[in-house]
Amino acid sequence: MTDKYSSQSLIKLAQENSRGSKKILMENISDLFLSSEGRLNEHERVLMNDIMVKLLKSVEKAIRKDLAERLAESEDMSPELVIMLANDHIEVARPILEKSSLLKDEDLIETIRNRTDAHRLAIAIRAYVSTDVSKELIEHGSIDVIEALVRNENAELSKASIEYLVQESRSVDRFQEPLLNRNDLTFELAHKMYWWVSAALRRKIVAEFDVDQTVLDDALEMVTKKIVNNHDEKDGVMSKAVHLVKNLAEQRKLNFDFVVTSLRQERINVAVAALAELSGLSVKIIWRVLRERNDESLAVISRAIGLEKSQFSTMFLLILQTNSGPKARSTSILNAMLRLYDRIKPANARAAVRYWQRDFGYQQAQMELKDAS
Repeated sequence: MTDKYSSQSLIKLAQENSRGSKKILMENISDLFLSSEGRLNEHERVLMNDIMVKLLKSVEKAIRKDLAERLAESEDMSPELVIMLANDHIEVARPILEKSSLLKDEDLIETIRNRTDAHRLAIAIRAYVSTDVSKELIEHGSIDVIEALVRNENAELSKASIEYLVQESRSVDRFQEPLLNRNDLTFELAHKMYWWVSAALRRKIVAEFDVDQTVLDDALEMVTKKIVNNHDEKDGVMSKAVHLVKNLAEQRKLNFDFVVTSLRQERINVAVAALAELSGLSVKIIWRVLRERNDESLAVISRAIGLEKSQFSTMFLLILQTNSGPKARSTSILNAMLRLYDRIKPANARAAVRYWQRDFGYQQAQMELKDAS
């Protein structure tokens, strides 16, 4: 080292008690750690770390902040020094928490548990976040922290964490869009979210979410006629409609034209029962689609049962008129639905419908949402 940066001269500088000397000392020491010339040998590095640890307890926040910014990406700091900086005021800690590779998972977890939400937010956006650290952030962090974590593509989330966040997204809208953009979200969880996300996000699920062939095969195997028939329809009119449709199906006389005819005759119960039979979905699901005007779902179901675009268009307009009256302004709505219909992959639609057939948990979720509103 040159005399300017010798350990002896720095130690002498450390013995002075002025603000200026401490600032100069911190700058010189941090410059040594950042130097590409390797000025410090191992003994000197330990000595300089020791000096900085002791000085940190007495220098102003502005000096500590400057030091943290200088050394955030250094790999030569001692564990004691980096941990001290990471647990300082957030203005000091932020660059260390965001960038330092010297912080181990146990160090980060300790900070998550004992420091502020601002500290947690800095950790959530690190270049890499392990599943253990993510779990702690989800447990201790605010909505802001969790949203930042989910948006971080380099944050690893365990299967249990993702399942938990999917359930939380029923009531926390801000989790929905980032969850649907994650590569580790499964097809099944995405379609479970379908029932409580916004219309725009439903369109993303049905039009863009890729279907894993294995998942599709598994879904096909799990779907049985018993599931489809296992519905407790106590309404007398609806029961008669279901019975009529099942008889037609057994005689192989049930087709899409029957659905259209029923809609035109305003026999809505019969149309619902027929569409349920053709799609293999429960009558409850079809009613929900119609009553809540969930047009995205109608497009998915139509794609799944192989309707042509013209058939979907006819059915959509009839249902729209049923809900809104004959003077409903339908052109712009229809055009939007036809564009969506074109974007939906038939395989996605079939997989979604089969998943809905066997997953009735969403019904309870819908009821909870309604009760909470």
